[in-house]
Amino acid sequence: MTQWKPICRVDDIPVLGARRVARTQGADVAVFRTAQDKVFALLDRCPHKGGPLSQGIVFGEQVACPLHNWTIGLHDGCAQAPDHGCTPRFSVRVEDGEVYLDAEELRTIAVDESELQAQALLRRVAA
Repeated sequence: MTQWKPICRVDDIPVLGARRVARTQGADVAVFRTAQDKVFALLDRCPHKGGPLSQGIVFGEQVACPLHNWTIGLHDGCAQAPDHGCTPRFSVRVEDGEVYLDAEELRTIAVDESELQAQALLRRVAA
């Protein structure tokens, strides 16, 4: 059974914005809110050069990376064509205005910093 970790209230996330969730291991998680109050969570790193997606511009159900304007889908974490690559996504639950993330995913997804650095190096070499 999924254990849900309370993160914040929906109202704590700016409309068309994001809030960062720090973890004890691994990169932060960005929790996004759309104009329709839909909430999504992605690793706070663009799949291109590792830019902080939480600082990007949210439009529709996408976010534009602040570094190179890559468009990343909030529902799947994947770059829109012609760009390619994905950042991990996290399961979100909203109940009575409270935002929850899957506690197991927070503990296990993208927690190895050396692996994240190696992926970033490969992106730079390929670019």
